[in-house]
Amino acid sequence: MKIGFIGLGNVGGKLAGSLLRNQFDVAVNDLNKNLLHDFEKKGAKIIFSPKELAKNVDLIITCLPSPKICSEVMEGKNGVIEGLSKNKIWLEMSTTDESEVKRLGKIISEKKAIPLDGPVSGGCHRAATGNIAIFVGGERNAFEKILPVLSSMGRKILHTGALGTASVLKVITNYLASVHLAALGEAWSVAKKSNLDLTKTFKGIKVSSGNSFVHETESQVILNGSYNINFTMDLVEKDMTLFNDLSKKLNIPLEISPFVLDIFKNANKKYGSRAWSSMVVKRLEDKFNINFRAPNFPEELVDNEPEEKGYEI
Repeated sequence: MKIGFIGLGNVGGKLAGSLLRNQFDVAVNDLNKNLLHDFEKKGAKIIFSPKELAKNVDLIITCLPSPKICSEVMEGKNGVIEGLSKNKIWLEMSTTDESEVKRLGKIISEKKAIPLDGPVSGGCHRAATGNIAIFVGGERNAFEKILPVLSSMGRKILHTGALGTASVLKVITNYLASVHLAALGEAWSVAKKSNLDLTKTFKGIKVSSGNSFVHETESQVILNGSYNINFTMDLVEKDMTLFNDLSKKLNIPLEISPFVLDIFKNANKKYGSRAWSSMVVKRLEDKFNINFRAPNFPEELVDNEPEEKGYEI
């Protein structure tokens, strides 16, 4: 199976790297020419037009920063849709809006091609090793056809149901992660002001009912002071806005989510849209003139688990 990958950023580049590491035939496209040449050195083919890429592969994967950018890549002049034909598969691995992936999916189906949404979850460090989780929505037969590809990019693979269900689940999980991260800022502030040993506090939370995936990962780079989680403020704001917008469509008035979104908007304003998202806790460090530093925590997360072939859960 020939694969075309569009979007070689923090997440997409790692997913495409896993495909190359596992000896797949991969062509790549990105606006960043330096990234393209880096991937060419790793064995990927460069195709500068999304249309030509779609013409020359069986599976087209997009992993892009926003629904707007994805729409431009798919529907623009020389876009992916112009290069689609019968039985080609489009896998949208961006975190996107359910209605948008369904809208594009309808256009793709009219071309007799097959749309799937396949967002990932688990952090860039796990994307780098092929151990990330992948949610996939869409036709079961198409899912099974590309399962060997998915199993090389991720460890735990979940078929969520119809097209769009994976995108809904993804924004739910990102919402929860954002709430956990904002709450950690308050937890670390109380620990610091109480003169607790922060290393022991980290261990205590990790073995307690207050533990979370976000604590196990992001607290480490917070305590280091790098905050480097390879995920930025603008992406959190985008994802939480998707969650809030979805709740409005479903006529579900929210209480917690709008409040947490305001916290991230404030952090975005203070530190910039490209600041690491974990810097949201720095608002409280600055406010109280404290810091959450502790020794022997990593500057950047590394997945130390061995890479293993993925499987459906």
